[in-house]
Amino acid sequence: MRGFLASSIGVATAAALALPLALSTPALAAPSQGAAAPVAPAGSTQSLPLAPLGPAADRSPGVPGMSTSPRLPETRGLTPREVKRFSLVGVVWDDAGTELFGRVQVRTRAVATGTWSDWQDIETHNGEHAPDLGTRESGSGRVRGSTAPLWVGDSDGVEVRVQAQPGAPATRAGAARLPSGMRIELVDPGASGPVTVVDAKNGAGGATGTADEPEGDDKGDVVALPGMTMETAESSSANVPLAALGAKEITALDKADTTADAVADSGLTAAARPYIGPRPRIVTRLGWGADESLRESGFVYTGTVKAAFVHHSASGNNYACKDAPAVLRSLYRYHVVSSGWRDLGYNFAVDKCGTVYEGRAGGVAKAVLGAHTMGFNTDSMGVAVLGTYTSTNPPAAAVKAVAQLTAWKLGLFNRDPRAKTTLKSGGGNRFKKGTNVKLNVISGHRDGFATECPGKLLYAQLPPTRTSSAKLQGRP
Repeated sequence: MRGFLASSIGVATAAALALPLALSTPALAAPSQGAAAPVAPAGSTQSLPLAPLGPAADRSPGVPGMSTSPRLPETRGLTPREVKRFSLVGVVWDDAGTELFGRVQVRTRAVATGTWSDWQDIETHNGEHAPDLGTRESGSGRVRGSTAPLWVGDSDGVEVRVQAQPGAPATRAGAARLPSGMRIELVDPGASGPVTVVDAKNGAGGATGTADEPEGDDKGDVVALPGMTMETAESSSANVPLAALGAKEITALDKADTTADAVADSGLTAAARPYIGPRPRIVTRLGWGADESLRESGFVYTGTVKAAFVHHSASGNNYACKDAPAVLRSLYRYHVVSSGWRDLGYNFAVDKCGTVYEGRAGGVAKAVLGAHTMGFNTDSMGVAVLGTYTSTNPPAAAVKAVAQLTAWKLGLFNRDPRAKTTLKSGGGNRFKKGTNVKLNVISGHRDGFATECPGKLLYAQLPPTRTSSAKLQGRP
């Protein structure tokens, strides 16, 4: 394993806890129609504890979203309240090894209209998107149990209810069925500058970011451009020479140039590695506005890339393509600040319009160890299509982008997208640790773990995706 892990493992969370404004009246005050509160450029996280909720008969009538039906004996949540602005929600709890058996629902108030949404369900089974058991990341002491995150858009009010599943096993002393330490995480993605086009082969560009003091990867000392923090430079330099330091995107290349670049970097002849798909355009972490001070400094690499696992983010489809960078900043913050991971779990993300984004830092062409498919993060890559595709068809542009990305990245490691490969399980609910498992080179998350991910309808697109990816590589 080409393992490299920086010695500095502290995560600067920069999360802002905000006390809610408890209202004594049945209805919440309407948001001001005057000047809106500015969005914090660096983003923020409000983490609010969930309290026991009594029977509906004891609740004040007329409060938005309050049900008049009796609640289950064990229900925790928040009554409706005004909070600082946020766009993504999720629930976390103390022990990552404890599963939440129950239903999590939220209602939110839109900043633009002042209206409350209907109750929305949050996917509770999210533990399979996580670092492998026994790794330094999973054993850091910071990892928490968590639901999937849900994108709700610009909001300033929230109500939450978590109901234990009838007959669920007790999770702790006193026959409690819900995990201890449950909190609602309200994530504000903050603002980010627009993505600009930078010539990946010949161009140069400047950038700004926020970070502290990192350690470089195995390429030597990191040198930052003027106005660029060292952690931003560390992340950006991992993509050199594919893109200049400070590039906000890596431009697309045709197949001939992609192959020539790969051969030049590896020292092989063109005949030795011909099956590499054209490199797609990739928005870098700087391009989507990652706050590099949140993640652990340094990178962790695995030996190779033998398989690509396709996911859906399960964060809902209520986003516009222009909002995808904000969705990604929110997911990143939720993974690091709320869930306790070292960085964003996925190696890549794809939005509904087919734009590809760099995920976990370390270099898009390298074998970066992610936290996306528990038990099979080693020697694999994780690609998340932003959205939920259990009952909604994935957009054709997104499916096409997955084929293009896998044709390129798997081609760099001489993998045929139509083939099978063998990975050793690191432990999970489907395969015991140490089991050698034969999988498709392009697999769905559910192939390695008992889960709904990547959703029934996205999973159904994987067979044609394998064919398209191999065709882009030029395979017969």
